[in-house]
Amino acid sequence: MPDNVMTGSSLCQSKIGALMASGVQSPDRGAVLVVGSVTADVTTFSSRLPEPGETFLGDAFTLVLGGKGANQAVAAGRAGADARFVGCVGTDLFQDLVTSGLRDAGVDITHLRAVDDQTGIAHIRVDAAGENDIVMVPLANAHLSKEQIDTAFDDFAATSAVMLTQLEIPFTLTMHAIRRANERGLTVILDPAPAHELDDSIWPLIDLVVPNETEATLLTGIKVTDAASAETAGRWFLDRGVKRALITLAGAGSLLVEPDSTEFFEPHKVDVVDTTAAGDAFAGYLAAGLAEGADLRSAIERAGAAGALAVTKRGASPSLPEAAEVDAFRTSR
Repeated sequence: MPDNVMTGSSLCQSKIGALMASGVQSPDRGAVLVVGSVTADVTTFSSRLPEPGETFLGDAFTLVLGGKGANQAVAAGRAGADARFVGCVGTDLFQDLVTSGLRDAGVDITHLRAVDDQTGIAHIRVDAAGENDIVMVPLANAHLSKEQIDTAFDDFAATSAVMLTQLEIPFTLTMHAIRRANERGLTVILDPAPAHELDDSIWPLIDLVVPNETEATLLTGIKVTDAASAETAGRWFLDRGVKRALITLAGAGSLLVEPDSTEFFEPHKVDVVDTTAAGDAFAGYLAAGLAEGADLRSAIERAGAAGALAVTKRGASPSLPEAAEVDAFRTSR
């Protein structure tokens, strides 16, 4: 076997080492395998959002690559990781937008399948405070299959260290990807967005769950408003078998909940322009850090900087920062 190919056993060791809180780096390296959604993002910007039934004039409009899966793959690639993406795109006028956007970020799209349907669409509205609301229409994303996921794992699992997934694809497929990743010894990160109830059997297979305060509230039934309530919600995930929970609190930082401890990570203060994809920047950089052998706390700190920078720019994928930009920002703090 070539020296640069890791076995399932060595990946299991990496899985344990990468998530240790000791601050010691894991000696193993691998790619980030992202299973998820891809969309064309249609975004409008206006001073405020319209009331129901109201027509309101906006200030600007963008059409760019988006989707939580694609955004996170782009973020992982821009962070410096070897990123691979598994998903479906339509055979329509948005196909080139998707494929070129992923390729330009250095993402391997061997397992991005073109299907006879429209590319997924996200309609995003952003107000002057940078807050947004989103309607996501899956379309081609609904064509992702267990067989496609299995083929991707056959090709990539041996050289991947982390599997990152979300809930914009059919949730049964998210659970299938989690099971496959766990069987192959990959570190499993779940961004449970949009929030959806999952089978209890899936929680023990997740190494790190990364919900924001809204998703944590919906999944646990615990209203998350601050670090104390975030810890309570984090314990809910751990009680169901998740190894660690990382609750993000928008501009108020994030809280890591582990079996025997918690740790709060301070937010970075920036001028907010558009919060779209900030969570994707965070998740992609987090996965990249762990895949490259960083300890969990270092990976979280770098991910926090990436998420902060993402809100200073408009759009989804265009707002995802490059590694040099993130590292310079961290140095300047």
